[in-house]
Amino acid sequence: MSAPERIPPRSVTAADTGADAAAAALLAQGELTVRGRIREASNAALFCTVALDGREASCIYKPVAGERPLWDFPDGTLAGREVAAYEVSEATGWGLVPPTVLRDGPYGEGMCQQWVDVQAESELLALVDAEEPEPGWKAIGLAEVAEGRTALLVHADDERLRRLAVLDAVINNADRKGGHLLPTPDGRLYGIDHGVTFNVENKLRTLLWGWAGEPLTAEAVDVLTGLHGALTGALGERLTGLITAAEIDATRARVGDLLSAGVHPEPGGEWPAIPWPPV
Repeated sequence: MSAPERIPPRSVTAADTGADAAAAALLAQGELTVRGRIREASNAALFCTVALDGREASCIYKPVAGERPLWDFPDGTLAGREVAAYEVSEATGWGLVPPTVLRDGPYGEGMCQQWVDVQAESELLALVDAEEPEPGWKAIGLAEVAEGRTALLVHADDERLRRLAVLDAVINNADRKGGHLLPTPDGRLYGIDHGVTFNVENKLRTLLWGWAGEPLTAEAVDVLTGLHGALTGALGERLTGLITAAEIDATRARVGDLLSAGVHPEPGGEWPAIPWPPV
């Protein structure tokens, strides 16, 4: 197994921020046209175009009416949680979630998210026949690959993934699968599918356990410190109506716990640590 490709992580620039704001405005105000359905999605996910003043972009539209009921999340709340995840991502300054808005559409209110063109080849996850990962990789755990045979599941020791692991801990992501990781040709990494997030109970399920128990980076501490304050100010106001007041309070408490512990969280044991299927 070779070391994963090294694409230098980059901070979101002012140009990126401006482009993302313009994309969000287009998503919110443009005319939405359904082009097809993504059949692999567990809830209704429609591939669309959105057009406004001569501009057009591709996007994903997930109407609330197409959400399947879940036993541990209130009905009709997944779209709002997706938008809330985008708002928290934007507050970190990392730009880890594509521009996402809540808007009316052909099938009623729903989440509308910018389509992401993915890098053709990017090695972020691997299965290896070894007991320990090679340099450049982090162990997730053993996976059964055949009857009576296991392999080690690993992810890249990549700063972009590490930032996403911090974001997932903040939003309490219950479903961080490999297929939700979208690296782009320009070196950015996006995470998608954030409908099962922000629960007041600990439900963190992710493939990104490679840094569990390790100290948070100085960058992460700075970001979390800013989030802790923002959740009682402007960010908290933007989240109001997307998630409940109790969920906003729980998010701020998770940020405080991360800062107090100073390390990446470890699996709690009361909930399966890795989503199924993992990819």
